[in-house]
Amino acid sequence: MNDRPVIIIRRKKKAAHGHHGGAWKIAFADFMTALMALFLVLWTLANAGQAQKAAVAEYFRTPLVVALMGGDREGASKNVIPGGGPDPDFAEGERFRIDPQLESRRIDQQERARLQQLERRIKSALTVDPILKELKEQILIDLTPEGLRIQLVDTEQRPMFEIGSARVAPYMSTLLRTLAPMLNELPNRIQITGHTDSRPYAGGEAGYSNWELSAERANASRRELVNGGLASEKLLRASGMSDRIPFQGAGPNDAANRRIAVIVLDSRIADAILDQREYGPLPPAPATEKPADVAAPDAVRRSDGREARP
Repeated sequence: MNDRPVIIIRRKKKAAHGHHGGAWKIAFADFMTALMALFLVLWTLANAGQAQKAAVAEYFRTPLVVALMGGDREGASKNVIPGGGPDPDFAEGERFRIDPQLESRRIDQQERARLQQLERRIKSALTVDPILKELKEQILIDLTPEGLRIQLVDTEQRPMFEIGSARVAPYMSTLLRTLAPMLNELPNRIQITGHTDSRPYAGGEAGYSNWELSAERANASRRELVNGGLASEKLLRASGMSDRIPFQGAGPNDAANRRIAVIVLDSRIADAILDQREYGPLPPAPATEKPADVAAPDAVRRSDGREARP
């Protein structure tokens, strides 16, 4: 017998895993394709106009047999609801009779949609015209409870009017005459307000002041719009606000306070302004003795040295 120990070597056999295949890759590819298709549909709808969205909605309301074979919606339908469309018991007129607020909300939405479309048209025009493109930073457009507000704001380098006067700068005239035809596209009334900074005239508010200056600038803007083709009957009000409504975030003497606001009025706001006629005219004021004529000074100087006529 050999005294050496016996060495036993155990070798474990590793079992090979079965091949899983590539079926999961196909499923994942289908999933990503569906997501991409959903993204494209959502993107297309987000950029579609009201008419296109209405056409898509009408397509899905049309029965399949009519879409494939043509024919009349009502005649080709076997449902109690004609053509698979809305239930006649809840037609628009019936719904509005049940809840009159639905009609008001529908009109509000249509009004907002028209104003938003006008906003897009104006912004598009500002990017095309090279002259107006330079004024883009001075033109602020936003939707307010009153309607679509277009603010034309002064800067120290490029004022919209000559200092201390209502004489319109050439680029301001071009801008207003470009806006005029676009404002004619909607039946909405127009309101124009003029604003100034808080620098007072030397004579104070008893003489020629920022009230007169802001009103004259609003009226000068009105003339430029009419000369550009704006229908004069669309203008409802032109007024001067002096420095009473400063520009948001601006100091009392900042150039941004010197601005013109052209507002395409919401129809309800315009009607509310026109309803003031129901109160009738005020009674005539009692006759008073006419004061003696006082010779006017040649010029009135503002506190900053600017001149304006008395």
